[in-house]
Amino acid sequence: MAGEYGEKTEAPTPRRRRESREKGQVAKSQDLTPAVIMLVGLVTLRTLGPHLWNRLLGIMNASLEVTGPVGAQELAPQASAAARAMMWTLIPLLIAVFIAALVALYWQVGFLFTWHPVKPDLNKINPLSGVKRMFSVRTFMMSFINFAKVLVLIGVVYWSVAGSLGHIIYAMQMHHVEVYAMIAVELLRLGTRLAVVMVLLALLDYVYQRYRHEKDLKMSKEEVREEMKHMEGDPTMKRRRREVQMKLAMQRIQRDVPKADVIVTNPTHLAIAMRYRPDEMSAPRVVAKGADLMAIRIRQVAAAHRVPIVERRELARMMYDAVEVGQEIPERFYEAIAEVLAYVYELSGRNLRPQPVAV
Repeated sequence: MAGEYGEKTEAPTPRRRRESREKGQVAKSQDLTPAVIMLVGLVTLRTLGPHLWNRLLGIMNASLEVTGPVGAQELAPQASAAARAMMWTLIPLLIAVFIAALVALYWQVGFLFTWHPVKPDLNKINPLSGVKRMFSVRTFMMSFINFAKVLVLIGVVYWSVAGSLGHIIYAMQMHHVEVYAMIAVELLRLGTRLAVVMVLLALLDYVYQRYRHEKDLKMSKEEVREEMKHMEGDPTMKRRRREVQMKLAMQRIQRDVPKADVIVTNPTHLAIAMRYRPDEMSAPRVVAKGADLMAIRIRQVAAAHRVPIVERRELARMMYDAVEVGQEIPERFYEAIAEVLAYVYELSGRNLRPQPVAV
């Protein structure tokens, strides 16, 4: 479906999913929770039915065993006691239904609390928007799906009633108490079958709702680029910042490398410039370091100012990862750096042979 930003073919980003969830736009079947409640309620009735029936029958008999004239003062306590007894009798059924509703909702959407769906929205009462929704392809599909559900449920009712037709005809020869019991059993059986079918249809509807939700969340390439700009910043500004950082780094190299005593290289990918003044420092200090292009620039500046360049592959790699610019070298590098400095001083003919001194 073409939109304002073109064809929506890209998978939604985590930010798009999070914003949709915060607005209450989640994949959910409106039929699954009622169907689960109905199924669990009927299964609970089948399990606790005899107990509930005997309890309710006892409450009714106790209420009708009143002899003599009954006034308002006598009736109120009896009605209150009957209501409390009935409530405690039905609590297992109510708890089962409540847990079923929570599980069905949590399984679909997880824990979600938002006020966004109840906020005033003029588009919801806009007649033009309402007409468009009424005659949209989505509305037609939902109407077709609901009609198909009704047909399936009618088929289940017909199949159940046809299978029990012999019992219904034989009911004319039963006592009225037996007729009531038979009707209760048949209704419970019919209700359970309908509930099972409704749960299955609701699960199919949930799969469809997930598919439709994922389709609605899809983004165009332009939308993905715009979102990446907001999340990571404008690429133009990022490029500008990198250019400024590179310029400043080159300025530091131009300023500090000529003051270095030696450049340790890898030999082409890494370069570390070190300076050592015994009267100022307790150990040699890294004044510049760089990789690739910056390493080339360090060697160029060093060559221009006749700063010795020494190739030590392993030492350059370990120091590049371990020491930052402006820091003194760690103690574990003292011996290796002392050898490098001794070699450099010997080549340059300097009489001073500084050695790294531990703090």
